[in-house]
Amino acid sequence: MQIATVIPGACVLYQELKTSSLTDVRAAIRCGAYRSHTAGLGSGYLQANLAIMPETYALDFMRYCQRNPKPCPLTGVSDTGNPSMFTMGRDIDIRTDVPAYNIYRDGRLTGSAQDISDIWQDDFVVFALGCSFTFEHALQQAGIPVWHIDNDKTVPMYRSNIETVPAGPFRGKMVVSMRAIPEARVAEAVTISSRFPLAHGAPVFWGDPAELGIADVADPDWGDAVPVPDGHVPVFWACGVTPQVALEAAALPICITHKPGHMLISDIPENAEVPVLQPDTIQ
Repeated sequence: MQIATVIPGACVLYQELKTSSLTDVRAAIRCGAYRSHTAGLGSGYLQANLAIMPETYALDFMRYCQRNPKPCPLTGVSDTGNPSMFTMGRDIDIRTDVPAYNIYRDGRLTGSAQDISDIWQDDFVVFALGCSFTFEHALQQAGIPVWHIDNDKTVPMYRSNIETVPAGPFRGKMVVSMRAIPEARVAEAVTISSRFPLAHGAPVFWGDPAELGIADVADPDWGDAVPVPDGHVPVFWACGVTPQVALEAAALPICITHKPGHMLISDIPENAEVPVLQPDTIQ
């Protein structure tokens, strides 16, 4: 599959990319051929949420991540003004290599974009935060079904009643993502996901969604609704959309995030103990 030769603006289907190499997946995203969710893509590699902001606010945001490692597992930080995330990949341009971005101004979501080259600033700092899509591959390998991947949907995400620890202007409720797990396999899913601390680790809760302040599990704040069949339990993991809630509260003049479900796929193996490419592996 020669994705690199796809004409920009052409369409590549999710089912095609599920079996494609990481190089082809990234090329399809960069040239605009693929603009949908990344769950199930780039199997074996760490996926990451993004938060991009002026350097003035970067230290406080780093403190926020350090204080809230479950929803904000920090996996990479760029040099100021450098869109090349060289510690996350050998050829990553953060301005083009995510399927879709959300743009916030003064704390309000003002739009989405497929390329942020035209609004890139020389004082921007990029934060990459681990994503739960990474451990989903391990769940599937164990034979635990992941409905949204099997049905080409975006994982459902909800604002919970769990408060995060504030830092500077950053604060707010934790966002959680949900997967319906067969009741007999919940303990196994907990054990498997706990092996991936860079991807939120073990879930924060399972059972009655009302205990997390979620009135209707069929009405997510982000993503697509998924069924919870009889004999299944809704299991909730900390979610990397949490920083987007904190960024809304901080009301920065400008900041950019990934569109929920549309992640950066790194070159870092999903089971890496240290989330940084070593210098001798960078070409």
